[in-house]
Amino acid sequence: MRRMIVLTDGYNDAHTAKTAICVIRYKPEEVVAVLDRESAGKTCTQVMGVGGEIPVVGSLAEAPGANTLLVGIAPPGGKIPEHWRPIVLEAIDRKMTVVSGLHDLLKDNAEFVRAAAEHGVQLVDLRDSDENDVANRRGIREDCLRIHTVADDCSCGKMVVSVELAEGLKRTGVDAAFVATGQTGIMVAGSGCAVDRVIADFVSGAAEKLVLANQHHEVIVVEGQGSLFHPRYSGVTLSLLHGVMPDGLILCYEMGRKAIFGMEDIPLEPPRKVIDFYEYAANIMHPCRVISVAVNGQKFSEREVAAECERVSNELGLPTCDVIRHGPEKLVAAVLRLGKELHKGGIRGLEKAPG
Repeated sequence: MRRMIVLTDGYNDAHTAKTAICVIRYKPEEVVAVLDRESAGKTCTQVMGVGGEIPVVGSLAEAPGANTLLVGIAPPGGKIPEHWRPIVLEAIDRKMTVVSGLHDLLKDNAEFVRAAAEHGVQLVDLRDSDENDVANRRGIREDCLRIHTVADDCSCGKMVVSVELAEGLKRTGVDAAFVATGQTGIMVAGSGCAVDRVIADFVSGAAEKLVLANQHHEVIVVEGQGSLFHPRYSGVTLSLLHGVMPDGLILCYEMGRKAIFGMEDIPLEPPRKVIDFYEYAANIMHPCRVISVAVNGQKFSEREVAAECERVSNELGLPTCDVIRHGPEKLVAAVLRLGKELHKGGIRGLEKAPG
């Protein structure tokens, strides 16, 4: 069994450490400890808000039994911090598998490769890709309902919403699957493709392959990446959208955010404009619409989030919730309603769909 120590050393915010936070949230049984020298002696809950009593330690030696080092950050640009290199080399010396989802691939570092060869250690680059197929729009199964999470910005919680929605659908008796398109999602799902590492011409083809590989399920929930409105990441967002050809979209956003992440001089667009653009872009390939809204209210109180959800629902006429605070039931109901409307008769649980 994989027993991980998650490396976040000096990076604990919800955006940069999102890989660590999501892995701890969804795979806590595999996490032995978090390595963060500044917070050593605390628990994961005290530092990150998830993980219960999983300890935060100051060195690899303080995590006996760990057999894997997971690089737990996803910073803009995907570079491994220079001061982490000795930690990675120590892990290799301890014969630990090293797993990274950064663009800065472990296999491209000659020092890591030499050390890994010497100690018989595996280096795992979750973002490494050899995808080279274009989309061809053949073999898509009509009876599989395709749901895709999108957002007004990057790093809004699309992966969390996707996982929670898929799990919520399963609880109703629907054969649903979460389909990972990013490095963190792959850690959670155990499979997928980090589409932001794929050559531009092949992104939609890689997305289509994920659909084809998972469409034996009644419903697939495909994790979104980036945003059509982010100057850095809009290309991968559009290619993913067109490759998935979703039937329905879940719009995600972070409550309180006013500007594009990492580019604070660019204000966010209003939700109605965001919805209109996503629907227009999606419908180029396949009939599709936004069916619900997921609010990331992590920085606000229960009362404030409840008021925000009510306001957005009234403004947009769409069911709205925070999946962590409220659960995904409103999103589940919206998916079942869409399946009923589109006559996806093979989906168990449609009898529970409203209307």
